[in-house]
Amino acid sequence: MPHVVVIGAGITGVTSAYELIKLGYEVTVIDRHLFPAMETSFANGGQLSACNAEVWNQKATVLKGIKWMSKKDAPLLLNPSFSVHKYRWLVEFLTHIKDYKVNTIETVRLALLARQRLFEIAEKENIAFDLEKRGILHMYHTKQDFDIAKKVNDVLVEGKLERYAITPEEMKSIEPNLTGDYYGGYYTAADATGDIHKYSVGLAEQTKKYGVKYRFGLDVIDIKFLQDRVVVDCKNSSENMHPDNTQLTQIEADIILVCGGVGSYQLADLLGDTVNVYPVKGYSITVQLKDERSVKNAPWVSLLDESAKIVTSRLGVDRFRVAGTAEFNGYNRDIRADRIQPLINWVNQNFDISTEHVVPWAGLRPMMPNMLPVVKQGKHARVFYNTGHGHLGWTLSAATAVLISEEIAQKFPS
Repeated sequence: MPHVVVIGAGITGVTSAYELIKLGYEVTVIDRHLFPAMETSFANGGQLSACNAEVWNQKATVLKGIKWMSKKDAPLLLNPSFSVHKYRWLVEFLTHIKDYKVNTIETVRLALLARQRLFEIAEKENIAFDLEKRGILHMYHTKQDFDIAKKVNDVLVEGKLERYAITPEEMKSIEPNLTGDYYGGYYTAADATGDIHKYSVGLAEQTKKYGVKYRFGLDVIDIKFLQDRVVVDCKNSSENMHPDNTQLTQIEADIILVCGGVGSYQLADLLGDTVNVYPVKGYSITVQLKDERSVKNAPWVSLLDESAKIVTSRLGVDRFRVAGTAEFNGYNRDIRADRIQPLINWVNQNFDISTEHVVPWAGLRPMMPNMLPVVKQGKHARVFYNTGHGHLGWTLSAATAVLISEEIAQKFPS
């Protein structure tokens, strides 16, 4: 049977490994970390959100980004320092403004397929990941924001999403813990939330039972193509404290599948392809609900506050995840206090819960200039990509894993 090496053990890599092993392939997953889902798949906003499928390629987004450049606590922050990669990405982003509608509709289509598939897998494999099927509620504070939202909603509905406008009274009946003043909202009842890390780790454990091998603590340094196979050269990563860190590990395979997140840019370059993924940093806080008042007053329905660009999810009884911001600042993974504080302030402004126990986190979203994931064969026949999901990796991965596995099966039948 053909052997597929999957590079990356985040949500896309693990999900792809699952689909491939089910189709009868031998599968090995390589990751530089010591465990699955330790980067962008660790502590994201938690939303499985077809309702958040709108791509960002709009003039309004660009104008807001320019306006916010001097504000350290702005939802969107662009470090203006020069980088060829960053500015090439931004120029390409602008060229896709004309594709806003068609790309948004395509993202909705993928999100609806993924939602159904993820629920199927979770049920079949009995994965516990704090799943809540309570829908997602978009909140708007002004008439202007609400009117813009109607235009966005028309596009989402054209993509077959079931999402509708609701009054402030209906918002508070859907989520009784809302305390703010709102002009109106939009509600997507079929969307959900869950812990991406728990799901990824749970699915990785199931794939091991089916025969997937995981090689953790390895950095890919070179890939050689022989006549009938591929050889992946790896060295121990900085996390791998093996006494001989110079030792070379070689893994032979028939096919390479790149699911490398923000590292896909460099991996593609190594493979002779161009995959213009740029790291867009996002932040989250996990509020530990340690007292009865906080447990009672934290919302169960997932929220998206349009003005603050902040999303929430309730992860079980005792955790409340709040995430947001987009920062164009290269491969910097530092957790900045001035970016975390607005998330804490937002919680304090909107809910009667304690923020005494808060765990901050930052992750790099692998974003393409057209905001669509890369699901395709590379220039070399034995190379494939499932990467570049941006802020929707959790939402789209179950669909793109099926699509890339089917493409591999067509080219290299198991």
